[in-house]
Amino acid sequence: MEFIKEYTDYVIFGVLGLMSILSLTFAIERLIFYKRYKIKDYANENDLENDLTKNLTTLSIIGSNAPYIGLLGTVVGVMITFYDMGVSKGNFDTDSILIGLSLALKATAAGLLVAIPTLMIYTMCLRQVDVGIAKFKANKNAS
Repeated sequence: MEFIKEYTDYVIFGVLGLMSILSLTFAIERLIFYKRYKIKDYANENDLENDLTKNLTTLSIIGSNAPYIGLLGTVVGVMITFYDMGVSKGNFDTDSILIGLSLALKATAAGLLVAIPTLMIYTMCLRQVDVGIAKFKANKNAS
């Protein structure tokens, strides 16, 4: 139990940190792509759609799963707090319990801090996909 107690925060926040770095990297990559691509460079809609949606699956996965990673950290933190209460055999103070529980909740907050901006970026990217495909269809019909 000491191993879990010692390394839970490092693992949970490490995973969430990696997720946030990936999210930021893919968001910047998508932003640059959406600014630079030209509709006329695409002969068919499938190629355009493939390029427009590149890395969006990863953003969706990060946005959907970051709260669960945070929740896992919270559950483990609560379990550790209850374990410490049981081991103390009734000789515990409420301050230590409340501190343990409040620290456990920080993982959920971190998960939400990763998920919310990622899902916002993902939604904005989906809008760019819709706009790009609509422009492609309009140009194709105009030709």
